[in-house]
Amino acid sequence: MSSSGPEEPSFDPHSWGKSKPAAESPASEATFDPKSWARRSTTGEPRGPRRGGGAWLWGVAAALVMLAGGGFLFWRMYHPPHSVRIVTIAAPPSPPAPPGSQRRALTLSGPPELLAAVTSAGVAPIDAQAATQAALAQLGAAKGQLHVVLTLLPSAAGVVLARLEVRRDDGSGVIVVRGADGRFAASAASANLALQIKVVRGQMDVNSFYSSAVAAGVNDDLIPGFAQAFAYDFDFQREIKPGDVFEAVFQQQVDPSGATVGPGKLLYVSLETAAKSKALYWFTPAGKSGGWFDGNGRSVIRALMRTPVDGARISSPFGLRLHPVLGFMKMHNGVDFAAPVGTPIYAAGDGIVEFAGMKGPNGNFTKILHPNGWETLYLHQSAISPAVVAGAHVSQSQEIGLVGATGVDSVGRSTVTGPHLHYEVHIGGVPVDPMSIAVGTGQALAGADMAAFVAERNRIDVLRVSQGG
Repeated sequence: MSSSGPEEPSFDPHSWGKSKPAAESPASEATFDPKSWARRSTTGEPRGPRRGGGAWLWGVAAALVMLAGGGFLFWRMYHPPHSVRIVTIAAPPSPPAPPGSQRRALTLSGPPELLAAVTSAGVAPIDAQAATQAALAQLGAAKGQLHVVLTLLPSAAGVVLARLEVRRDDGSGVIVVRGADGRFAASAASANLALQIKVVRGQMDVNSFYSSAVAAGVNDDLIPGFAQAFAYDFDFQREIKPGDVFEAVFQQQVDPSGATVGPGKLLYVSLETAAKSKALYWFTPAGKSGGWFDGNGRSVIRALMRTPVDGARISSPFGLRLHPVLGFMKMHNGVDFAAPVGTPIYAAGDGIVEFAGMKGPNGNFTKILHPNGWETLYLHQSAISPAVVAGAHVSQSQEIGLVGATGVDSVGRSTVTGPHLHYEVHIGGVPVDPMSIAVGTGQALAGADMAAFVAERNRIDVLRVSQGG
């Protein structure tokens, strides 16, 4: 063993779950293996149902832990909970409410609904009209969702409007205040937002990644981005199983009332299955577009995506099969992804469209030539995107069409039994299994970009570890 100093920490996700010998792994050593957060004992050894072990040893260990006052750790080991931790980066103070007042929060589809909303809260029509006019004079008539907070004071006639706060999704808006003379004065409100960082950890359930993520606390609008981050490394239909562990770190703006403002943004995602694990960080190099990078600063972008359609299941793999329509054994030169009609289809990689249109048994069909000479084929689409025409350039992950069930043979008989995408990859003109080919490695950051990435990676890791419980 070298005496030159402690071993440098590894950012290879595959090494995070591997225990070192006791001499090198003190009990207090932090781990970045998501599964180990729910099953690490006080000795530093990972444990849990997947690790196996004699039942009598578990009983003895449980008794010792309970006697030592570690009952909570023992319970958590067998019941790894979904967890949501929140850090508020900046929290502007809310104005104090007058004594005896009540607040009502509303969400409106646009400015035309404001007057009716104020009136329906019990405000006298003359006051509702005056306050609304003052608000709209500052706010304008631009369309868009409004977040409204009414501060009401009780009175003999019902309620009196003391304050009206109206904000758009970006936090900007107007504040209308009733003066001592009963008149309403309006002032513009700049974006008065707090930035929250949420760390969400959970396990896959038996239904779907979507239901698992929502149950754990991931915003539903972020789930497609989570799945797309792993489109090069995981097949969500065949590789993801119940009990697999995922984590997401995302930021979200909130207004003083705690309501979310605008979309959230993913900062970190990780996924660990029984076979492999992957952790990715969102980073934007100077002067370039943002993207996902592993802990070593290597981009996830490869020559091709593994799956060019979200949320689909593989209904027929590559290889010899009994054709469901023709009724005899026939080579299946691609992979079928079953999905509802209208599900978006994405270009698996950058390239030039060689063909886009209806083609007999292939239905609506697109063929793309990629820079490395490979070709990808997309069959049976219900529609092809208008910009996808022969000779056009398409970018990786660009939507090129929609899942469908189109295609007929020479006698007018349908060639499909249900909606799906038939996807092929040709190398040197020969069909290959899209799910087994090596899709290359991503480009690594260097120089100032790498230094900036390391700083961002470390910032996110500090947030994760500080909220690890």
